[in-house]
Amino acid sequence: MNRPTFVFDGDCAFCSSCARFIERRIRPTAHVVAWQFTDLDALGVTQEAASVAVQYVTAGRAPTAGPVAIADMLRDVPGAAGRFLWRPIGTVLGLRPVAAMAWPVYRWIARNRHRMPGGTAACALPPGHPARAGN
Repeated sequence: MNRPTFVFDGDCAFCSSCARFIERRIRPTAHVVAWQFTDLDALGVTQEAASVAVQYVTAGRAPTAGPVAIADMLRDVPGAAGRFLWRPIGTVLGLRPVAAMAWPVYRWIARNRHRMPGGTAACALPPGHPARAGN
């Protein structure tokens, strides 16, 4: 793997809109790809994990998920925008207390992503889906 990979749910319009924002505005070093169109086994990510939360995969490290994955992706953004905007945000989001507070918010968004801007009925998680459990 030459560069990190940021994996999202390509079946969800809201998630796809967020991925397009990441590619156009944030411009990470990571390859941004829908889990449905990548070799999850090669990345060391299960389909269940990818369907529950975004994943960030870097060579030599275990994949990270959810807000921790977002923090990791932001900390790798190159250039001036990375140095002065995205990396500091990623650093703060990656702090344990902040990440711990971000997980309930992330799960709430995952459960309600069909109601978010750009979301559609196809984004709704089915009953019993792991992302619907807990806060």
